Amino acid sequence: MIADRPDLKPYVGKKLTVIAWLWARTVKSPNPALANFDVPLASTFMLSTKAGKEAYVEPILGTRDSGPHKSADETSALPGYRFTVKKGKPKDAAGAKRGTKLSRGANFKCVMSGAVINDPYIKAESMAGRMGARLMAIVAEGKRGRVYLPPTPEHEAVARQAKPVWMPDMAMNRDTANLVSGRGYSFFTWADLFSPRQLVALTTFSDLVGEAMERVKRDALGARASRPQKAAKMAAFPGDDVPLDAGSTGATAYAEAVGVYLGMSISKLADAQSSLCRWKTTMDQSIATFGRQALPMVWDYSEANVFGDMAGDPLVSLKNMMRVLDQLPAMPHGYVSQADAQSQSLSHDSVVSTDPPYYDNIGYADLSDFFYVWLRHSLKPVFPELFATLAVPKAEELVATPYRHGSKEKAEAFFLAGMTQAMHRLAEQAHPVFPVTIYYAFKQAEAESAEGTSSTGWETFLDAVIRAGFAVSGTWPMRTELGNRMIGSGTNALASSIILVCRKRAEDLSTATRREFVTALKAALPAALAHLQTGNIAPVDLAQAAIGPGMAVFTRYEKILDAKGNPMTVREALALINEVLDETLSRQEGDYDADTQFALVWFEQHGFVESEYGVTDFLSKAKDTSIEGMVKAGILYSSRGKVRLLQPKELPANWDPTGDKHFTVWEAVHQLIRSLETGGENAAAALSAKLGSKAEIARDLAYRLYAICERKKRSKEALAYNALVQSFPEIGRLAQEHQHVLPKDTVLPGFE
Repeated sequence: MIADRPDLKPYVGKKLTVIAWLWARTVKSPNPALANFDVPLASTFMLSTKAGKEAYVEPILGTRDSGPHKSADETSALPGYRFTVKKGKPKDAAGAKRGTKLSRGANFKCVMSGAVINDPYIKAESMAGRMGARLMAIVAEGKRGRVYLPPTPEHEAVARQAKPVWMPDMAMNRDTANLVSGRGYSFFTWADLFSPRQLVALTTFSDLVGEAMERVKRDALGARASRPQKAAKMAAFPGDDVPLDAGSTGATAYAEAVGVYLGMSISKLADAQSSLCRWKTTMDQSIATFGRQALPMVWDYSEANVFGDMAGDPLVSLKNMMRVLDQLPAMPHGYVSQADAQSQSLSHDSVVSTDPPYYDNIGYADLSDFFYVWLRHSLKPVFPELFATLAVPKAEELVATPYRHGSKEKAEAFFLAGMTQAMHRLAEQAHPVFPVTIYYAFKQAEAESAEGTSSTGWETFLDAVIRAGFAVSGTWPMRTELGNRMIGSGTNALASSIILVCRKRAEDLSTATRREFVTALKAALPAALAHLQTGNIAPVDLAQAAIGPGMAVFTRYEKILDAKGNPMTVREALALINEVLDETLSRQEGDYDADTQFALVWFEQHGFVESEYGVTDFLSKAKDTSIEGMVKAGILYSSRGKVRLLQPKELPANWDPTGDKHFTVWEAVHQLIRSLETGGENAAAALSAKLGSKAEIARDLAYRLYAICERKKRSKEALAYNALVQSFPEIGRLAQEHQHVLPKDTVLPGFE
């Protein structure tokens, strides 16, 4: 009985709305003695990490059969486990944070025996049909926020009783890692992405779309005599049976139009109602399936309550759509057309801004099936031709997907030919007065080769643009990605799309040598780079944004010839652009003090890892500084013949640059990072106010350090420098408001 459970006693008699049920996937324990037990694959046991509201799950061992007739000793001796929920910070914070996860990927431990559960074992268990799920916690809405409750057998039993009458049992593609089905786990159909209770909810709501359309049609015909005013108003609709698909505006078409919006809201609801939804501990809420353009594996998932009046409730999805409609301009007609980009005529004499596929980066058509299966179930009667196929057509999709074409080379050739034709169509038809703008968010620094750093995605795309007759005029970096998107959390994903500004290429272009091209690059790129940095472009986007000014130089010539008379390829041009970009960033080092110049060289070679004193001493003399001086400056640690740079978290919290007699730009940038990470933008702004104009030099150094980290694949440090630059506009704004802003004529030590 619930009343007999001491962990639930505070809530007995209270009516609480469940927000979500939190589940962990399970497999049989690899320990032979415990082979009958399903053990959890939990990536975390934390429920809330909000300050002052912390809560976590704790597995209690030895509770398989702890009934009223069992003593405490007898209970603890029994094999098994149960979950309980506790408030506050866990004693083992690191353990609670990682749950049963041992390392990145599918590597866990048995909660009962500690035995390792590795990826091959999990795949074998799941493919054998032995992967299950166990309820870890229940989230409810209390008077003052979220309430976390331990699982109950009743709640788990109700969930398992759900039996959907229909499900989207179309096969998922198992040839791509973009989908969880391609990871080797037991996901074969789209229905496998949903729990039974989620399937019941989604199919029920989908079926109700048809009923809603019938009711709307009756209302439109004025059939409801009990509401004469509304009936009279809606009787103005022609009483024909011509469908929406045929362009009608009668009662049938009106009802189907309403049904389209309802069907779209159910499709959107699926995003918040799958077993790939996560519980975000920093926000105390369920996060939708698509945090990025992929369907990765989720080990512990959140099942939102469809009647919880939160994300996952169909009315919430519908209200969000209605908010969009309310903000749309009051236009009498809208027009949507579907056409092949390689043969379309829509761009004739038009101003064109387009967002093409990103080479092999995203499998749009494969991912579209997630929504298509639900849209088709609701709306096939409305658009029979559009939903004639069981799944989204994929063969014509203009992406370089090797599994569709047999090899990487054939996929690349398909993409190049198709993109060239699509771009040629734009160049041929677009309005001659206005440039064509093309969004592209493909990360550039992808591969090292004999020619330098370049990217197959950018190379092939730019090759197609130039072959089509376009010249690149420049680039606009535009912030298009949400800061809280999943791919941006803990990764160096692009924060911006790079917009290529293209015009039709002139026909009377000259030929240049490789040397002339490099000279022109070195003349054009520094000014462009300074302009981008002044605009506070994120370091992660800098290499992509520099492509525009670089390719503008490349496309001002008909062709560029090397010493042997061979024309330069786009790949070679990209490599040279990256080379000149790196040189330009390196030249900025002349603005730094000797200690910072030493630290830069050291960081490039060693990062924050220690090395021998002798090597350090030799480098310090070459940079006209000393180890002892840098130790006093607070940027270096030296002990027992070993030396290393201090990390931001090791720097003193009470540092005041105005009183530092051995000021370095190196310490300034890392103190700003420390302040940002520990106290947020407000704390960083207080320090920036004291730094004055030297804060800008610190920001420039952050760009340089990011470039080093990117090249050396030090993602953790790279994230810190990228975050600092991205926060600079707000830091600067807050610094101006700060009461300790220094007088304009204040000079920091070391910069007299």
